[in-house]
Amino acid sequence: MAATSGNAPNDADDGSPKLDLPLDVVDRRAEPSAATPSYFRKARKPLAVLAVMFLGAVIGMYFQPPGLQLFFWATGLEPGAGSSRPIAVPAGGSRIQSPPQSDAQSQRIVAGLGAIEPAGEVSVIAPPFGAGDARIAALSIEEGDIVSAGQIIARLDNAAPLEAARDRAKAALRLSEANLAQAKDRVLRSRQEAEAALERARATALNAARAFDRSEALTRRGVTSDAALDQARAARDEAERRVDEAEATLARFAGAPLDKQVDVVVAERQVEAAEADLSAARADLEKSLVRAPIDGAILAVFAHPGEKPGGDGVARIADLSRMVAKVEIFQSDIGLISLGDRAEIEADALPRPLTGRVSKIGLEVLRQTRVGEDPAANTDARVVETTVALDAESSALAARFTNLQVIARIDVAAGSADRSTGRSE
Repeated sequence: MAATSGNAPNDADDGSPKLDLPLDVVDRRAEPSAATPSYFRKARKPLAVLAVMFLGAVIGMYFQPPGLQLFFWATGLEPGAGSSRPIAVPAGGSRIQSPPQSDAQSQRIVAGLGAIEPAGEVSVIAPPFGAGDARIAALSIEEGDIVSAGQIIARLDNAAPLEAARDRAKAALRLSEANLAQAKDRVLRSRQEAEAALERARATALNAARAFDRSEALTRRGVTSDAALDQARAARDEAERRVDEAEATLARFAGAPLDKQVDVVVAERQVEAAEADLSAARADLEKSLVRAPIDGAILAVFAHPGEKPGGDGVARIADLSRMVAKVEIFQSDIGLISLGDRAEIEADALPRPLTGRVSKIGLEVLRQTRVGEDPAANTDARVVETTVALDAESSALAARFTNLQVIARIDVAAGSADRSTGRSE
């Protein structure tokens, strides 16, 4: 039945008002689909639009094209951040968060968070043992200063009494040294006197022996009496005893070298005791001086004149000539890493990526201490600390970034290739 339209009059004439309207006559037998309800026909276009939008959202989350990444980077938003159980992987943001990698990359790159540190660790400069409640009297360093091992960086206010004790010990030592010199001189003079006394005793004994001989001869001839002979004999015997005494006295000084003489030994021991007292006084004086333990740069100063050093000590120091990156690698990936693997270190604060090689792999599985900015990141992972030794150029660049958080990408495939061919940088 053909569809017609026009301004034809109604066939029925029942006296009601007549409307001159266009009429469409549809042949429903020729269009079976016309039986579909009208509300389904009206919903087809919105459903198609929703299907396209859903498909676009899925593709966007899965592939994250550059345009979508740029949008998230410009707005500061993170995919999935508004959900307690996000399913999307952040595509932009800080470089501290590792971007998704292809299957080929994941097989040759192992990434982990870490921090830049000096190779020799960071040392705390603390007051010397026994400083007690002493406060800083003078400070001679500032942050960034380069110091040498043993250099005085601060003086404490307990120096005055300790310096006085040192001066007293010095005076006591000088007195002991004078006593030693006096003892040596006394021993030398006593020896000389003993030698002279022995010579006199021997001369006297010789004269007494001659006198006795003359008296004995005169007595035999009857010129002198027996009493005179007895007197001469007594004088001779007395002179011989004086010789024996003089020899004994001389033997006391001549029987041993000068430094073995009793008086000299006693004086030397007194000098040694005075030297020990002076060493103790000097050691006590060191309690008023704060010295640098190593060669390095002052990273931070925690105490100033008038303050008592606290738990952080006076300052922190480190040798910045050799820098490393301490990286936490997930325990599931640590088996892929070997010594000598090349690594690239990145951070927002660095002007360019740093390079180095794995120099040490930890032997203990620890709890993760460094996490990225992703709120959905796992904060209870198990990791192994791995050390990446930076090359000379990168080490010089990283010297001013101690404790900077970085992301390290270790090229395990390149390291394997280098080891297999025997190459190393």
